Amino acid sequence: MDVIESGPKLRAQLDEARAAGRTVGFVPTMGALHDGHLSLVRRAREETDVVALSIFVNPLQFGDPSDLASYPRLMERDLRLAENHGVDVAFTPSEAEMYPNGEPEVVVHVGPIGDRLEGASRPGHFDGVATVVTKLFNLAGPCTAYFGQKDAQQLAVIRRMVADHDVPVTVTGCETVREPDGVAMSSRNLRLTDEQRAAAPCLYRALAYAERLVREEEPDARVLKAEMAKRIAVEPLARLDYVAVVDDATFEEVDRISAPARALVAARFGEIRLIDNLALPHEGGHS
Repeated sequence: MDVIESGPKLRAQLDEARAAGRTVGFVPTMGALHDGHLSLVRRAREETDVVALSIFVNPLQFGDPSDLASYPRLMERDLRLAENHGVDVAFTPSEAEMYPNGEPEVVVHVGPIGDRLEGASRPGHFDGVATVVTKLFNLAGPCTAYFGQKDAQQLAVIRRMVADHDVPVTVTGCETVREPDGVAMSSRNLRLTDEQRAAAPCLYRALAYAERLVREEEPDARVLKAEMAKRIAVEPLARLDYVAVVDDATFEEVDRISAPARALVAARFGEIRLIDNLALPHEGGHS
């Protein structure tokens, strides 16, 4: 596995691969790799010839400096895992490499799809995500990029950005990988205390109950949100941020399940904020 810290060197190496007729799969990450990330690598390995993975903790998407400072950084371990899972190129830029003039003056502003839910809870978050992903896509060049559906709104933002700006990247969403108790794999799980980790499955249980209600022909989103909130509220260590039911493409809240939709939850366990979501069945389709 080649480990590259320079953006121009990454671009040159992947351009060389494409010139030789090889396809490129790209997995952008912030490190602290877990099986959710590695499932994306496995998918890229199956579908493309050259797999590139980036590890960069992007300061632009953190509103809280303490959250940025405490984000787990496990570079040596991550590179070992990446190599063991078939990554060909690991891109590990420094902050100075990505932002040589400090915080960029021109950023990608996401607009309405980034203003609600996660965007409302974390102002500026999606502008930071879109800015760094734009830079990474420009460096990687034409490729297939793989993202997990746990960050469903982020995935919707990136898909919209790619479509609106004719970025030559195919964005592939992959199923959320879960622990045996249903908790979505996340780098933030490493920061939970044992008690908080034991409480965390309440999020998935709430989502699963909403899915069950829809399957039992309850299409009213207000009922679904109330039931999800009720199930999270019974967990004393969970402090609810939001529950929502949204259109799966626009992320606008819906009143009734009649098209592809998604239930979303966010809550804090102490200082750690977790999110999760689940696709809902709909009339004329399945989850």
